[in-house]
Amino acid sequence: MGTATAERHSAVVRGAAARHRLTNRRCEDGRVTEQTLDRARAGDDDAFRTLVEPHRRELLVHCYRMLGSLHDAEDALQETLSAAWGSLDEFAGRASIRTWLYRIATNRCLNMLRSRRRHPRDQPLPPIPVSTPPPTKTGEPLWLDPYPDALLGGVPDEAPGPEARVSQREGVGLAFVAATQLLPPRQRAALVLRDVLGFRAAEVASMLQTSEDSITSALKRARATIAESRPASDDAPMPGSAAERRVVATFTTAFENGDIAGLIATLTDDAWLTMPPYPLGFQSPRLIGEFMTLVSYRNSRQFVTRPLRANGQPAMACYVIEPGAPTPTAHGVMVLTLANERVAAITRFGPEVFESFGIADTLPD
Repeated sequence: MGTATAERHSAVVRGAAARHRLTNRRCEDGRVTEQTLDRARAGDDDAFRTLVEPHRRELLVHCYRMLGSLHDAEDALQETLSAAWGSLDEFAGRASIRTWLYRIATNRCLNMLRSRRRHPRDQPLPPIPVSTPPPTKTGEPLWLDPYPDALLGGVPDEAPGPEARVSQREGVGLAFVAATQLLPPRQRAALVLRDVLGFRAAEVASMLQTSEDSITSALKRARATIAESRPASDDAPMPGSAAERRVVATFTTAFENGDIAGLIATLTDDAWLTMPPYPLGFQSPRLIGEFMTLVSYRNSRQFVTRPLRANGQPAMACYVIEPGAPTPTAHGVMVLTLANERVAAITRFGPEVFESFGIADTLPD
């Protein structure tokens, strides 16, 4: 047998052995899952954790996409796990544990959206303390929080289903999550389950207890709304790349120095500044510069920042130094959306989100 033939034969043998090991491992996993399921049904807490723990982080992200709030998502996840624990006897095995959990989580989120128990529409917002430039747009309050990148560890990078149309990176991006919050609850659920997670139409219809035709119709309307409300995106630098670091460093330096001209120079011509939940949006470098001058830097205030990441995007914790104050105090978190090595959107959240990132409210002198 020649050398090349021997190498091919060896590769075939190794491949067959690998397939055999994989088949055995799958069979073993199936037996372990069935055995684990039986123990969980019998009341074994550890067995239940073994079943659900591999899906916990992606379920939290799913609830966040549905609700736009990390705190609400954590509540929904706890309700999901409690409901799953209490209804294990109803799990018939026709779908995977993962699909079953997504069904429960989606319906818990829909219940929360219907009840609006945390953010009713008539909840008053505190006034902005000073006059602002005329906003480019106004609308309903947007109850949206940033999602710390530290919680994205362990979430699949690739779309886990064959029907996905939105990449996992885009699907957790702030612009996409903000746009989905404009959709009615069932349209939102259909869009996330189908376009982000890649579940088949029949699976989505089963989860939402409706017909495939209804899902198709809901998706058509949802996709049209998303296309209208989400800004067109140019290529953003890859997360952690030198290009991303360069843009963020330039923006940060200008912001900390109160350099309005330098800050404006980092922005795209159609850049947005928004401040959820305030229903105000300012578009254009000129308006953003005016807002920063009148509001952010009023009374000779200064800022220091600390780098963060949220929603797969660069962000920063901002601390304000008031004249005569002894220490910098929490001002908010800014998440930057980049496009072609410039800043296309600044989304500013209040200091109440510091807790989600595990960062201090004050800095030493």
